[in-house]
Amino acid sequence: MRLSLKPFLPRSLFGRAALILIVPTVTIQLIVSVAFIQRHFEGVTRQLVNGVVIELSLLRDVIEAAGSADAALAAVQPLAQAVEMRVELPAAEVAEEDRRAWEDLTAGAVIAELRQRLPNVVSIDLASVRGTVLLTEQTRFGPMRVSVARGRVSASNPHQLLVIMLLASVFMTLIAYIFLRNQLRPIKRLAEAAEAFGKGEAVPYRPRGALEVRAAGAAFLDMRARIERAIETRTLMLSGVSHDLRTPITRLRLGLSMLPEDEEVTALLSDVREMERLVDEFLAFARGDAMEESVEVDPAEIAARVADNVARSGGQLEWESRLNGRMVLRLRPQAVQRAVENLVGNALRHGMRVRLTLSASERAVRFVVEDDGPGIPEAQREMAMAPFARLGAARDPNRGGGVGLGLSIAADVARSHGGRLVLGRSETLGGLRAELLLAR
Repeated sequence: MRLSLKPFLPRSLFGRAALILIVPTVTIQLIVSVAFIQRHFEGVTRQLVNGVVIELSLLRDVIEAAGSADAALAAVQPLAQAVEMRVELPAAEVAEEDRRAWEDLTAGAVIAELRQRLPNVVSIDLASVRGTVLLTEQTRFGPMRVSVARGRVSASNPHQLLVIMLLASVFMTLIAYIFLRNQLRPIKRLAEAAEAFGKGEAVPYRPRGALEVRAAGAAFLDMRARIERAIETRTLMLSGVSHDLRTPITRLRLGLSMLPEDEEVTALLSDVREMERLVDEFLAFARGDAMEESVEVDPAEIAARVADNVARSGGQLEWESRLNGRMVLRLRPQAVQRAVENLVGNALRHGMRVRLTLSASERAVRFVVEDDGPGIPEAQREMAMAPFARLGAARDPNRGGGVGLGLSIAADVARSHGGRLVLGRSETLGGLRAELLLAR
């Protein structure tokens, strides 16, 4: 079984950059601690112990040369004071084993070196008295205990070095964190501007940061300007086309209204109204929602208006809101309402029972339209969302005189709000399930 570290690694650029910064720092700290403290300070400790061992050997020689224990103690005391040691002969209490504190980094080297150089050592106590080494050695007059300052047998500043290294690492990490945040902030702003533009909002943005980030920001601004000019040009052109198309259609309708009413005139008026509907549907698709500004609105209000419009037109629509209280999002309400109405209209044309459900997750709002009609085969669902797509007679978007733009308009509205349109099969009604997702 292969173990993967991806689920445990940060996903954001800032988190990964911080990990790249922290891991080498911690690794260097460990290497320095092992290589410098354990080796260098142990070497220094051995050199200091060697000097103390020479002095202890001198004390032992004086004791061994004395004729009695009292004479030995009297002879060794002046010498012990000269080398800053205290001698107890014979020792009142003799420890049976060595003692050391768990946090003492150099205790192991001190004990090993003393036992190697002094074969008559009984025990070495580095924990009973703080800052003192209690060494017990066997002599011809009994056990001799010598007290030596700890600073004479080992380096006294490994902990200070660790503290200095830790503080320096924290300080440098803080500086690197501030620098890294300043470097990543322009990337975050560029991502926010691109995300907002994907939702149809042109937020103010100015390229900042490193040269590469500035170049990417400038390219984004150029792209946004070209897209905005293209949308504006298309909108102006369509406005002119709309006026040119509506004028002759209006003249036709007025001319027909002046004629005597009969079956032929009634059929012609029906054709004119159908032409107006087709032109309106085509222009709604071509214009999209470019002319509408985003405002804060409650999605439940949009769904309620759609249900009211269906009820006024004589249709039957079941709708339910599963939102917990009021929710406010920045949307283009007319565009979203037009997209939902297109989905509901398609469902009403092809099914007897239609249901609209509004729900929300952490990242999206969902308008779900379900019906009990024939549905759309899975292989044709992508094609059904293409403009002017024509499916089989069982589920034809052009049924009722349409031009196959309802699903395409809904998909464009979803994309302009940072979402998408998903087609599937309704598990409850058995027909088509159209899910309009809008990013929160």
